[in-house]
Amino acid sequence: MSEVFWLALALMLVLEGLLPMLAPTRWRQMFCEILKLHDGQIRFFGLCCVVAGLLLWWWLSPA
Repeated sequence: MSEVFWLALALMLVLEGLLPMLAPTRWRQMFCEILKLHDGQIRFFGLCCVVAGLLLWWWLSPA
């Protein structure tokens, strides 16, 4: 199980690094727009990401 965690973390880092590597100007613009959001909006987006991740995990995990 530990190996799966580290593989998932590695994949997340690869995916998170793609946009700054390929389009740093767009990434910076997007980050500036995110900074303009209110805390509640950021929390809601975070909640949606967590729920989507948990649902995907549940759907893909073996029974």
